Amino acid sequence: MINPYIFREYDIRGVMGRDLSPELFRDLGRTFAAHLRAESCREVLTVAVGRDGRLSSPDLAAGMIEGLVQGGVRAIDIGLAPTPALYFATYRLEADAGIMITGSHNPSDHNGIKMMRAGKAVYGAEIQALKRRLEAGDNPVVPGGRREQVDLLEEYVERIAGDFHPGRSLKVVMDCGNGATGVVAGEILRRLSGVHGEVLFAEIDGTFPNHHPDPTEPKNLVALAERMRATGAELGIAFDGDGDRIGAMDAQGRILWGDLLMILFARDILSKDPGAAVIGDVKCSQRLFDAVAKAGGEPIMWKTGHSLIKTKMRESGAPLAGEMSGHLFFADRYYGFDDALYAAMRLLELAVARPGPLMDELANLPESFASPELRIPCPDEQKFIIMERILARLRDAGATLSDIDGARVRVPDGWWLLRVSNTQPILVARAEAQSPERLQAILQEVAALLAAEGVAFPAWQAE
Repeated sequence: MINPYIFREYDIRGVMGRDLSPELFRDLGRTFAAHLRAESCREVLTVAVGRDGRLSSPDLAAGMIEGLVQGGVRAIDIGLAPTPALYFATYRLEADAGIMITGSHNPSDHNGIKMMRAGKAVYGAEIQALKRRLEAGDNPVVPGGRREQVDLLEEYVERIAGDFHPGRSLKVVMDCGNGATGVVAGEILRRLSGVHGEVLFAEIDGTFPNHHPDPTEPKNLVALAERMRATGAELGIAFDGDGDRIGAMDAQGRILWGDLLMILFARDILSKDPGAAVIGDVKCSQRLFDAVAKAGGEPIMWKTGHSLIKTKMRESGAPLAGEMSGHLFFADRYYGFDDALYAAMRLLELAVARPGPLMDELANLPESFASPELRIPCPDEQKFIIMERILARLRDAGATLSDIDGARVRVPDGWWLLRVSNTQPILVARAEAQSPERLQAILQEVAALLAAEGVAFPAWQAE
């Protein structure tokens, strides 16, 4: 039996042993090969495969590669690498597709697959088509497949470090959280002229013994903050488990969330490319969209999800996009995919180009008080139903809202968001207001909506 809920909007994700197995991944590999053959007229199909550092990833990657080879594909194994290195390998090798075995920032017993085909993310309807093909057993064995192994990490490191424009001297601490970025972060740092510092928890360990590799949780940045204080570092940078999301912190311990980083990058890019579009997801601060407009850009609010953002970037021609969660996408000087290591280099480049602290560049923003992403447990089989009921109630009440991804509701002196997570059995809430008191009141309104659906809102206090 296949758990249908592992086929998400923009990836395949589940719990090892319960939902996932090497045998399932073998069948998925053969199914993906059949899907590629149906979509391509090329005689020889090439798929690059990478894996993160989770304990289950080697076995799952082996199953996937076995299935691809059985399906007649030339499977190129790039080994242990961050997710963006797999994306890079797909471009570098001119592969027909890329598959990354990763659980990203989810608990250590989770794992999954991120896919791209013909330079584009595989998501939505295409993932559901794969599910139907798998269930139908439409995944024949085809002769001619083979496995190759290629190490592209040196080229990947040089592609990032070689794009750096040096400036003043700066001290930084990076935190890999025992995730996949540990295989390259130290070498990238060593090659950035004038940047000095150290890398925490670079040892790959799928049990994540020091802290969970999710830089959107302040508790996971405690070790980074302590080491910054001990070394006098000006900037701290953290990565998630597979290296496609970034977190950052200044010397005063203030967290630079993804939307604040976007403001810094947008101002820089728009100074050279006026009028360009900049995309932020629905969780981003209103200050981002206002700052983009003030800098002469075209702000676009879009759905959360790396696949959805990348698709919107291609449609709009935006040189920059990002999510509050730390997925940052550069088509300016880069390939347009989410790469936290490349984003770290660009952040350091901004910092060394300025005489003072980078946070000073944000001093002219209007004061705002925002909650973090508040994650509300809700079963997979209920979360979409509950979201639709809440949307119907809001429409009936005449609320001012955007429903491109859940409900982002404008209210006096602020806004709030409630959306369904496509990766976990949760609803995600966020709000922003002009005072802590107003922020708390807005969140109480959200809590009341959820209480009517039998969903408990997490305790959180605005500061």
